[in-house]
Amino acid sequence: MKDVWEILRRPIITEKGLDQKDKRRTVCFQVHPHATKTEIKQAVQKIFKVKVDSVQTANFDGKERRRGRFTGYRPDWKKAYVKLKAGEKMIEFAEHT
Repeated sequence: MKDVWEILRRPIITEKGLDQKDKRRTVCFQVHPHATKTEIKQAVQKIFKVKVDSVQTANFDGKERRRGRFTGYRPDWKKAYVKLKAGEKMIEFAEHT
């Protein structure tokens, strides 16, 4: 896993994610399923030019989906909670009111 743009897939913008962002200085991302905490930390630091305090990850299994009589599974995915160090500028990827 070399490219930082492959590691970070997209920010997760939900009520829980925005609450974490405001109260705990933590940003939530969907990341590559095989990315390690160290790789995620380096990718966020390189892309956003901030210092990361810690990274917590969670793996999610793909859900079963049906289209009529045909069944299949959504892909497995991984979520990362990235906590920024004190004094760092918060990453702004969504405006909320």
